[in-house]
Amino acid sequence: MLSRNVVFDVILSFSEEKKMSKSLKKIVEESRDKNLPEVEMCDRGISNMSDIPGLCKESYALQSRFVVNMAFVTLSNITQLVLSHNKITVVPANISELKNLEVLNMFNNQIEELPTQISSLQKLKHLNLGMNRLNSLPRGFGSFPALEVLDLTYNNLSHSSLPGNFFYLTTLRALYLSDNDFEVLPTDIGKLTKLQILSLRDNDLTLLPKEIGDLAQLKELHIQGNRLTVLPPELGT
Repeated sequence: MLSRNVVFDVILSFSEEKKMSKSLKKIVEESRDKNLPEVEMCDRGISNMSDIPGLCKESYALQSRFVVNMAFVTLSNITQLVLSHNKITVVPANISELKNLEVLNMFNNQIEELPTQISSLQKLKHLNLGMNRLNSLPRGFGSFPALEVLDLTYNNLSHSSLPGNFFYLTTLRALYLSDNDFEVLPTDIGKLTKLQILSLRDNDLTLLPKEIGDLAQLKELHIQGNRLTVLPPELGT
């Protein structure tokens, strides 16, 4: 038999959930009426993507501290999804259903691994996975055909964390690997010939490969906070 306090808690929880649903519905409807490009839902107590009614616009931001897991239902038309500053631990495999997604921001969550299906996002241009708990990347991660900006800062990655095809990401213009555990930068870095920004700040690097000189379009190289004592002469050519 449920105690009086437990019953009260259940009723209160249901009441709060119903109130939250109405509030989210109002936000979505107002955004639709005003034709806004992005819906922001900050600190709304969202615990599941299915809590959001009428989710069918092109761009959504769900920046609630309380989002833990995600479920994608009818989101195939969205182009931007911002889920930063939450408590997400699992990225579902069916994220691959977001066929039109161009921007995915999951900065500052609690993600420890990614599904291999994430690289099926053929239109993705900007991927932010900074400040999570990643210590490896899934097989085939380098299969994104259109990715231009990749942010992996503040994780637990090293050169051995990168899959074999990582440096097939030849469309990359900006790569952020700062605040990780890199002691060695793979020589294949030279294959990312379109890179304009490379951030390697605050790792454990003791040297840079000469192949970094192959990055002819490089405009910014951030290497402070490492253990470098000498730079390859190819950097100046």
